Amino acid sequence: VQLQASGGGLVQAGGSLKLSCEASGRIFSINNMGWYRQAPGKQRELVASISNGGSTNYADSVKGRFTISRDNAKNTVYLQMNSLKPEDTAVYYCNAHINFYDHWGQGTLVTVYS
Repeated sequence: VQLQASGGGLVQAGGSLKLSCEASGRIFSINNMGWYRQAPGKQRELVASISNGGSTNYADSVKGRFTISRDNAKNTVYLQMNSLKPEDTAVYYCNAHINFYDHWGQGTLVTVYS
C-alpha cells in the first residue's frame, strides 16, 4: 500500500492551494484519512481528518480556512487550503488507516510568503 501526495508549492499569503493524496495497492478497507504538517523545528501536528463516513475534525488554527474531503471511489483525500498564512508553511503529510494499519505519504512542501 502506498500514499502519493501532491499539490504543494509556493503561494502568497491569502492565496489557496489544494493537496491530494491517493492510496494505491491491495486495499481492503480505508477508515480515517487525514493530513498532518510539520514546520521546521516543530513537532508534527494534525491539521484535519475525515472518517469513512465523512465526519471531519480540524485543528483550531485552520478552522474556517481549510476543508478536508475524500473520494472513496478513488481512495483519495483532499485538503483545500484557503486564506493561507505564512504560519501554514510546513511539510504536509497525508495519513490513512488502511487494512487496519496506519500509512503515511511522502510529504509535500507548502510555502506561504508574505
